[in-house]
Amino acid sequence: MKNLKLKKILVIGGNGQLANCFRKIAPEFEDRYEFNFTDSQNLDITDSANVSDFFYDYQPDFCINASAYTAVDLAESEAEKAFAVNADGVANLAEACEENNCILIHISTDYVFDGETNISYSEDDFTNPQGVYGASKLKGEELALDIHPKTIIVRTSWLYSEFNKNFVKTMLHLFSTKDELGIVSDQFGQPTNANDLAEAVMKMIETERKTFGIFHFSNEPETSWFGFASKIAEFSGSKIKLKAITTAQFPTAAKRPNRSTMSLDKIEKYYGIEPKHWENSLEECIEILTKNNS
Repeated sequence: MKNLKLKKILVIGGNGQLANCFRKIAPEFEDRYEFNFTDSQNLDITDSANVSDFFYDYQPDFCINASAYTAVDLAESEAEKAFAVNADGVANLAEACEENNCILIHISTDYVFDGETNISYSEDDFTNPQGVYGASKLKGEELALDIHPKTIIVRTSWLYSEFNKNFVKTMLHLFSTKDELGIVSDQFGQPTNANDLAEAVMKMIETERKTFGIFHFSNEPETSWFGFASKIAEFSGSKIKLKAITTAQFPTAAKRPNRSTMSLDKIEKYYGIEPKHWENSLEECIEILTKNNS
């Protein structure tokens, strides 16, 4: 017989790497929570009627929005599509959560900042996205917080895992096909293992007295893309020659933040979450990938 006391967690973006990390840890919580993973095929967040009907039928206690339009460069020519998912879709979720007394946990990004500072960004710092992707994510944050008081925004950065496409898996593939590789060395941020983010979100859900608003979560401390790639090579035993290049030498359609390092003090203060060192989390991920490929 089903335990009717289980709290319901709806995970939006069920095919993404973060959702896959929630799938991985869901069995640890099966005595307390029922997980429901949706993708765009069975829940189109850009369709407000679809969202409203789904929430009315399912009645979730928590909604984790792990879906997003994440094609940073393509967004420059597909602004309407990016805003439809990252802003309008988030507004639809916030409205449904408000109507059904559901807590919304929305995943956002360091790209809401311009990266033109040497100080780590706090949650209250001035936002100034440099591209369509960042602007659409910022609009989603603003709409969610305006519509639904029980919203937690979690900004993260440089997300990777053993699932789906990401920088770590791309590097490992390139290491196996090339002798030398140029990596940008003048952009700085914090790599984040999506498994650690999933665990942090579950800790927020499990915390009885919730604080709503914006929080930053990543692994720490900061590094450059070149530093990140160098450790991927070291931990995977690759002999590839990595060459440090500048942003100017690797032009992209969308401008990236030069230094989008985020302060992690607030999430530790209110939720007791202490981020891991990014090198330790990266090593764990590469061990999993190596084992999966052996």
